[in-house]
Amino acid sequence: MGVRRRSATAAAALTALAAALMLSGCGTSDGPADDKPVVLTTFTVLADIAANVGGEHVTVESITKAGSEIHGYEPTPGDIKKAAQADLILDNGMNLEAWFAQFVDGVDVEHVVVSDGVEPIAIGEDAYAGKPNPHAWMSPLNVQIYVDNMVAAFSELDSAHAADYRINGDAYKAQLQKVQDELVAELGALPVNERALVTCEGAFSYLARDAGLTEKYIWPVNAEQQATPQQIASTIEFVKDNRVPAVFCESTVSDAPMQRVVEATGAAFGGTLYVDSLSEADGPVPTYLDLIRHDADTLTAALNGQQS
Repeated sequence: MGVRRRSATAAAALTALAAALMLSGCGTSDGPADDKPVVLTTFTVLADIAANVGGEHVTVESITKAGSEIHGYEPTPGDIKKAAQADLILDNGMNLEAWFAQFVDGVDVEHVVVSDGVEPIAIGEDAYAGKPNPHAWMSPLNVQIYVDNMVAAFSELDSAHAADYRINGDAYKAQLQKVQDELVAELGALPVNERALVTCEGAFSYLARDAGLTEKYIWPVNAEQQATPQQIASTIEFVKDNRVPAVFCESTVSDAPMQRVVEATGAAFGGTLYVDSLSEADGPVPTYLDLIRHDADTLTAALNGQQS
């Protein structure tokens, strides 16, 4: 849910480009050599989930790359070409991808909003107050809904393998439930006075709800202008008043504002959390399940004073 707004001229250019690419037949020139349906997702987390559901029967690609920030992403001509070649596009919805409607305008490809059916948590402050927090995938319980939506979409796209998609989805949901149970047990064991989650972006509302943590953040949603003096002051006050032992920041934004909180309060910087993007294959969070486990382990260790 970024605040960047593409101009009407840029939007028209994207639409014209998409139409030109389709008319030129580019949808058949550079695509995969096999006959598997191509599923295009808006970011890497969705791509990993989709790959687990699709298995060997689909080719899954992500518009954004590992380490990219999703909220204010600016689509490229290459992205439009990928969209024109795809058989299905998956987006998170909940206002996460502010650029998405313009991105698919003029591209005749089916798309599915994978968060449909999730009960949203409203953002409580700032210009986004009352709007849904889009980071629903930070709850493995919600991701089970994502999986059901993907199973239905893939089965409609490729009915010959519907049974396999259902089997894959059920197996992955069992893994999600296991990670959910581990997360709740690990974070739920923290002493009451340590059960505060202080981060740069308000991306952890669903995780905090699941684990019974009190959430505080500097800014609610990643944007062009971040960390006002008032936001930093409010965070400093919260950390001091609640004697929060450690604070955190996300991998796709600068931790400089949170370091100011650390300097003013004496709280430890507990480490980097992952939300909007997976890492490369050799990094700390190459899969969604790794992401959730990493964040839970990082939070628990730091709030218990055990971070390195």
